Amino acid sequence: MISYLKGIVAGVQAITPNRVILTLEVNGMGYDLQIPQRLANQLTSTGDVVQIFTHYQIREEVPMLYGFSSPSERDLFRHLLSVSGIGAALAIALLDTMELPELVQAIIAANIQILIQAPGIGKKTAERICLELKSKLIEWRKSAGFFVATGGPAPGILEEVQMTLFALGYTAHEVSNALHVVSEDVGLPKNAYVEDWIRQAIAYLSSNDMILQ
Repeated sequence: MISYLKGIVAGVQAITPNRVILTLEVNGMGYDLQIPQRLANQLTSTGDVVQIFTHYQIREEVPMLYGFSSPSERDLFRHLLSVSGIGAALAIALLDTMELPELVQAIIAANIQILIQAPGIGKKTAERICLELKSKLIEWRKSAGFFVATGGPAPGILEEVQMTLFALGYTAHEVSNALHVVSEDVGLPKNAYVEDWIRQAIAYLSSNDMILQ
């Protein structure tokens, strides 16, 4: 079993929008690893020395090597693969949709609306992921050392707030981050009106857009 590879980035190539290959040179040998887009974005230039945590899989007699930025990311990938009907492509799509702590929290809280933002994940699949992984991840996140955000709208209004922001074109990561900021920094109460949560979240997201421009 290959736990990790440490070597030189020889190249990063997007084969398809959902399949990114990292070529890593280790002791004169080139390894091709499929990696999440999030990791690809961190590998800004060839020639850098990086450590990639790996998962080896054989499917239909074809060996595949997957690479991740941390042991936690790799372990969550493996948890996702254990869910019936979830293959590597869907697992990577989920990892690319939001940060690891946010994804773990979404699964534990059965936040279906945010999970279905990942390409290829429908409502039934999201429900199955929550059902099969909730208890496992409650224990696992402790050892992974993830901070669990407790802020945000109350469960009764969370879905409506999220659906409105998704409809405006914001990503799952942007929405999750905005709601956390509105809760922690602005101090909006959990049971505030839906309209207040939406207005404050849009104000935060719009200010970030202006800064990026």
